[in-house]
Amino acid sequence: AGRGRHSRFFADRGHPVTAIDRDTSVLDPHASIEVIQADLENGSFWPLGDRTFGAVVVTNYLHRPLMPDLLGALAPGGVLLYETFMVGNERFGRPSNPDHLLKDGELLDLARGRLSVTAYEARLISDPQMAMVQRIAARRPG
Repeated sequence: AGRGRHSRFFADRGHPVTAIDRDTSVLDPHASIEVIQADLENGSFWPLGDRTFGAVVVTNYLHRPLMPDLLGALAPGGVLLYETFMVGNERFGRPSNPDHLLKDGELLDLARGRLSVTAYEARLISDPQMAMVQRIAARRPG
């Protein structure tokens, strides 16, 4: 959840929001956001159980073992909005570790056969800084 920019965006528009981060001390407080402190990379548990959501939003984060849980958290008709760095970003700084960079078309591969893709991009951006990113907006059938 980082500092909560996206969480606040949706909460301010009346959507229920659950924000997860291992360090919630930097998350700006907001009365209508459920905050869960959890290290999603420790491999011990998925903190949401079998809860499902109308949207799952992930930005600037990649931990591939979580992908099945993220897709499982989508309610029928739910939307996945995912944006993070991809191969090529190492030219511009961090992240540069291949474990934290999507391969070309990786988000499309994730969605294939599971989600209906509304929009997809794999491109160089210059704002807020130069970076190579992939973005997908996709909907779970139902």
